[in-house]
Amino acid sequence: MKTTDKIIIIDLEATCWQGPVPQGQENEIIEIGLAVLDTLTGTISKNKGILIRPQRSKVSPFCTELTTITQELLDSKGVSFEEAIEQLVDEYQPDLYTWASYGQYDLNMLKKQCNSFGVPYPMGDEHINVKVLFADVYGLKKPTGMNGALHMLNFPLEGTHHRGVDDAKNIARILHWCLQN
Repeated sequence: MKTTDKIIIIDLEATCWQGPVPQGQENEIIEIGLAVLDTLTGTISKNKGILIRPQRSKVSPFCTELTTITQELLDSKGVSFEEAIEQLVDEYQPDLYTWASYGQYDLNMLKKQCNSFGVPYPMGDEHINVKVLFADVYGLKKPTGMNGALHMLNFPLEGTHHRGVDDAKNIARILHWCLQN
């Protein structure tokens, strides 16, 4: 039985390019942003970002412009994907909890990269797509992006958009609003 008094929110950042993926490279996770939402109190804790050194791609100038993450930052402060998943498992025990992300991208990307790197998928089966949930609860005809949802709720964007550590916290705030309404 999954515990639902706490939900783990994940927001991934990955290598990206303006235009097609360069020959010999692939989209790869470079940050796992995490936050834990206490569904009873709305308290957000254990908010952190795990930086990951890409092994099959390089951070493009476009990616740095979008995320503020540089190749140099990942070279000096990043860990391997395997180490990042170990940290996630050790610190969050994610298989014991329901988890959430904004949209389906994070779920698909995490499964794809775990499969590609031969790393066991760490998350539980119960996933909440906050993008779809927000659209349902708010009564939208079609889902909106995280920034749009924050704007509709009159919640200021906290931190830097497209930084996993900050987006995870912002998504947790949207999820908490959804659960209250």
